[in-house]
Amino acid sequence: MYEWVKVIHILAVISWMAGLLYLPRLFVYHVDAPLGSVQDETFKVMERRLIKAIMRPAALVSLGSGIGLIWITGFNPLEWWLLVKLVAVLLMFLAHGKLETHGQQFARGERLLSGRYFRVFNEVPTVLMIVIVIMVVVKPFS
Repeated sequence: MYEWVKVIHILAVISWMAGLLYLPRLFVYHVDAPLGSVQDETFKVMERRLIKAIMRPAALVSLGSGIGLIWITGFNPLEWWLLVKLVAVLLMFLAHGKLETHGQQFARGERLLSGRYFRVFNEVPTVLMIVIVIMVVVKPFS
C-alpha cells in the first residue's frame, strides 16, 4: 500500500509543481497584454484552466496522499527534516493561494503588479521545492 500511495503522491506533486512554475510565467506575459484584447482573453482561459483543471486537483491529491504517507509511516515530531519539509509544504500552499488570488485579479481585468513581481515570485516555488527534496532525500538533522 505504501508504494502505491507514494506513486500517487509523486505524480500529484509533479503535476502541481508544473502549474506552480508555469502560472507566474503566464502572468508575466499577461501583464503586458492589452485589456480586452484577444491575448488578454486567451491568457484568462489558460490561467483559469491551469488553476481549476491541474493545480487545484493536484494540490489536493498531493495533500491527501501526503497525509496518507504520514499515516502509514507514522509521524515523529522529533524528526526535524520532516518538520522543515512540512513548513515548506505549508509555504507552498500559501504560494498557491496567492497565485489563485492573482488569477482572480487578472480575470477581473485588474493589473495590480508588474511582470518583474511575477518573475521574482516564480522563484518561490522553485526554492521551496529544493528545500522539500533535500529534506526528503538527504534527511538532514536526523
